[in-house]
Amino acid sequence: MNIIPLNKLELSGKRVLIRVDYNVPRDKEGRIVDDSRMRESLPTLRHILDHGGRAIIMTHLGRPNGVTDSLRLKPIADRLSELLSHPVRYVKDTIGPIARNATSELGNGDCLMLENLRFHDGETQNDVEFVRALAALGDVYVNDAFGTAHRKHASTEGVAHFLPVRAAGFLMLKELNYLSNALQHPKGRLVVILGGAKVSDKMKVTRRFIEIADSLVIGGGMAYTFLASQGEPVGKSLLEKDHLEFALEIFELASTLEKRIFLPIDHVIADSIHPVLGKREVDQIPECSMGLDIGSKTRRQFTEIIANAGTILWNGPMGVFETKAFSTGTSAIANTIATATSRGTVSIIGGGDTAAAVNALGLAASMSHISTGGGASLELLEGRTLPGLRGLEEN
Repeated sequence: MNIIPLNKLELSGKRVLIRVDYNVPRDKEGRIVDDSRMRESLPTLRHILDHGGRAIIMTHLGRPNGVTDSLRLKPIADRLSELLSHPVRYVKDTIGPIARNATSELGNGDCLMLENLRFHDGETQNDVEFVRALAALGDVYVNDAFGTAHRKHASTEGVAHFLPVRAAGFLMLKELNYLSNALQHPKGRLVVILGGAKVSDKMKVTRRFIEIADSLVIGGGMAYTFLASQGEPVGKSLLEKDHLEFALEIFELASTLEKRIFLPIDHVIADSIHPVLGKREVDQIPECSMGLDIGSKTRRQFTEIIANAGTILWNGPMGVFETKAFSTGTSAIANTIATATSRGTVSIIGGGDTAAAVNALGLAASMSHISTGGGASLELLEGRTLPGLRGLEEN
């Protein structure tokens, strides 16, 4: 794509309006529990500040209904100041006179965080007046928020049309590099591992992966729809009956392309999940039970497949990993991928639940790349052009 990288811009004295994704998880008291997305943006911010730019940060947090005090960005600005080892000013508004005055007072190398974008309906509606008001705050536009690049919002797409000088930040470029190379120039055998709850969430990307991957491994809740399409009993497991025909189409396509699909061959089941009752491991799921994790035979098979991969794409846990009793499969896959990575395999972890699982296991540093955008990464892997990227491309 014809996207200018940040390091090609002259930034000294310029107001750099930068979109980041600091929609970070917090506890009930509002404390940040995982600041990895913030850390990923630091190289971009440091480059802007070190080159005399005046960084004006835009982000959203949560899903507020209008102005919501618990979702104000002051704690985010304070944490960013600690991570940057540099003062980050905070203004209690996103657009308007207060925000304009704050941006006009910035000097070279200064940093300012605007208030939560989603306090304004104009953000998600991509309202032209809100877009104009945002664009008036900057001279240069930089998008480093890959996690929101699939949204056609004011700060991710609209502003790009009003600021002719625009570029991709280093995190955005890193995401594009890893994901594009995995599709177009994978190292060795490309193994794709799909999990998570629903087939319906991954229909297009499943079809795409059958075409480009050497092997497709399917676990998690979505595996039971594929198993049911082959006549396997799934009991009370998650089943999307209206997608059984799609599963059959995928098997037919795999046969035509001489590709292999690997599904669970045994299961960790229970009669109830809340509370956990009747947990056991079986080859076939009885009518009264539900599959909630992959079994030991499946873990061994999937491990062998991963060991022979040159490139691995993983999106979606293997079971209900949030419940300790059903986290073994996801943990085993994560540890196996980490080991393969240490031997030279390129490992790319999708965002969302998969990234959360890897982070919770303390394995983030053992992977080649953990995407900061679950939905954005899936749409890019499907072959779509994301609105946030299209805006950058139209220089």
